Amino acid sequence: MAEQNRQEERIGGEVIFEGRMLRLERDIVRLPNGKETSREVIRHPGAVGIIALQDQQVLMVRQFRYPIAQETLEIPAGKLDPQEKPLDCAVRELREETGYRGKMEHISTFYSTPGFTDEVMHLYLARDLEWDPLSPDEDEFLAVERIPWNEAVHRAQHNGFTDAKTILAILLVQGRLE
Repeated sequence: MAEQNRQEERIGGEVIFEGRMLRLERDIVRLPNGKETSREVIRHPGAVGIIALQDQQVLMVRQFRYPIAQETLEIPAGKLDPQEKPLDCAVRELREETGYRGKMEHISTFYSTPGFTDEVMHLYLARDLEWDPLSPDEDEFLAVERIPWNEAVHRAQHNGFTDAKTILAILLVQGRLE
């Protein structure tokens, strides 16, 4: 059976919006069958998420998420600065959001929602935590919570978290710890 071409070719486009965190583009693409259509794409610089383990507990942050108008309990995370390496971002974000630094181990890299954004997420496991705080971002209002690891795994498996990166990170780390 012959391999089918599924590639879409960009033949034009425009920037609809450019903000401090993302850019919305509308591209015109040629489909494999030769027809043209449009694709709306959110361009994102990438992000990190960190499972920070200390004394069989995971450090998590509670914060209000404006797009969904509710508080979430998540692993520490943040956006990459221009030209910043994911590991450097993970170290910085963990210090800013929890006050700790730790020995970092890369767990996974994945696209958060490839249907409409190019955001790539890098997950890390931080252990051997030491207190070494950085000032938090002035627009972040976080509360750090310590959740027993077994409880976090149970919540990830039983709809106890609403944040996808948190669920995925906990399950991936649990698989490594078994």
